[in-house]
Amino acid sequence: MIDQILQLDTEVFIFLNSLGTPTWDPFWMAYTSKFNWIPFYAILLYLIYRQVQLKAFLITIVAVALMILVTDQVTNLFKYGFHRLRPCHLAELIDGMRLVKSSCGGKYGFFSGHASNTMAAALFIGLTLKKRFKYLLYFLIGWALLMGYSRIYIGVHYPLDVVLGSLFGALLGTLFYKLNSYVIAKFGVNASTLGNDVK
Repeated sequence: MIDQILQLDTEVFIFLNSLGTPTWDPFWMAYTSKFNWIPFYAILLYLIYRQVQLKAFLITIVAVALMILVTDQVTNLFKYGFHRLRPCHLAELIDGMRLVKSSCGGKYGFFSGHASNTMAAALFIGLTLKKRFKYLLYFLIGWALLMGYSRIYIGVHYPLDVVLGSLFGALLGTLFYKLNSYVIAKFGVNASTLGNDVK
């Protein structure tokens, strides 16, 4: 059963990866780069900063940092626990796929750190800002899903890596959102206060 799932995963990867063209390669390479999204993250954090009291914002920053740390560590735990090679590290696949990156990256790919991190951020930030920005959560989920697809497009992850990474990220993002809300309430902070002039 597991072999059949992995075989199907490989076939879906080859299909999706082969849809790429040189015309779109620069776009997806830019999209998949974490550094290119730093201004986007900064804007989202600024929106949170404008919406909540200063103490709540500082607590939220700590929660985000812990969430990223946990996501990265668990992702690495899975990668070195399952030892599933990235598709671009398999000799039998490399000639029949498109590797858009100049190098394959780390040896193991299960599950995708990009997918888990971006989906965790999407759920956490989307839920945090949902009262003021009604549709932002859906936009961020779409953004995270495209980030996962970009990993397949450039040839470094299987679809299953992306799907499970996204599910884990969604779970972790939701849990840390609830934890953040609980801690803020515990400190007696009015998290819904707009502005940043709290002394």
